[in-house]
Amino acid sequence: MANPHFAFTKKNYVLMLIGLGIIILGFTIIGLDKEPHGFGVLGTVLGPIVTLAGFLFQFYAIFHKTENK
Repeated sequence: MANPHFAFTKKNYVLMLIGLGIIILGFTIIGLDKEPHGFGVLGTVLGPIVTLAGFLFQFYAIFHKTENK
């Protein structure tokens, strides 16, 4: 039987784990906001930007193609 072709390589999975870490970091930053209901700078500006960057990094990790030599 021939080698099966997987959709993702090890590098894709490593990049996805990094993206997941960035998303978790963003939600943690939102949770660290001391203002009531998270209406401070951390909860309304910095945390959501980091979280969005994590999701964008996830898209990059999914669509990243490795070069076949």
